[in-house]
Amino acid sequence: MKVCVFGAGAIGGYLGVCLARSGADVSLIARGPHLEAMRASGLRLQYDGEEHVAHLRCTDNAAELGEQDYLIIGLKAHQIDEAVDAMVPLLGSSTCIVTASNGIPYWYFHGDARLSGVHFRSIDPGGKQCDTLGPERAIGCVVFPAAEVVAPGIIRHEHGRKFPIGEPGGQKSPRLERLHEAMVAGGLDAPMREDIRDEIWLKLCGNLCFNPISALTLATIDIIASEPGTRAICRAMMLEAKAIGDYVGLRLRVDVERRIDGAGALGPHKMSMLQDLERGRSMEVEPLVGVVQELGLYTGIPTPTTDVVLALIRQRAQYATGSLH
Repeated sequence: MKVCVFGAGAIGGYLGVCLARSGADVSLIARGPHLEAMRASGLRLQYDGEEHVAHLRCTDNAAELGEQDYLIIGLKAHQIDEAVDAMVPLLGSSTCIVTASNGIPYWYFHGDARLSGVHFRSIDPGGKQCDTLGPERAIGCVVFPAAEVVAPGIIRHEHGRKFPIGEPGGQKSPRLERLHEAMVAGGLDAPMREDIRDEIWLKLCGNLCFNPISALTLATIDIIASEPGTRAICRAMMLEAKAIGDYVGLRLRVDVERRIDGAGALGPHKMSMLQDLERGRSMEVEPLVGVVQELGLYTGIPTPTTDVVLALIRQRAQYATGSLH
């Protein structure tokens, strides 16, 4: 079973190490000092108080690897579009694409009576991902664990091992079951979901508010969830997203208050957008926040609180990258 993780950062690297434990032939696509460190000393995963070192094939050139059985996209959502062409050498006639990024994946509305064929700028501008990768290849994956690249070649796993997976159509296919078996053999919790679209929407509803508020306030998730003011903002943003979801037939199996409480229970965890801000990296503003505004505009459902937070986090992102002075 040949697996390539395209974007072997914190979550991608964690997935790669675990799948290699299952016996899969795993290769990693990365770049910069992180790639150099993995080539020189292997990928070091700090997990449950121990350090595991995996010596996997690492490259920044997918053409060296050939066609894969599974291509796992571990990039930040806003980085995928510019990387699509580089993924083409990995694609064979039966390659499955596992979208393990935050936000709404390119295939999400394929086949939907109202939204199929609409190329939302925040998801897949111009439809490049859908045209190149193909919705028929896709397997959905929701990322619940938290991990961080603490130094080049070193990933610290903070908590969680759950990665729900599912076919966009809800069926249990041989390719889904094979992926499930490999993930479980590697020590991951990979429940097969018939409603993977709902799972992705549930995760987005949290990222929509927790991530930008963390970057704006510099607060950890436990504080955001417990402080009355920020909790109220989270509640309002989630309810706006829920109204959109209700309109397009998406179901939240956890109510808003429980979703906020569950996030707060993670303790003093820094959300990924705050981590990116502190490191001067670009943030996933459009895939996590802009997408809800864009869906609201398309469906005619107002998103006033999301609009305010989006305006603020867009400006914070510009300052962070030096494009606004």
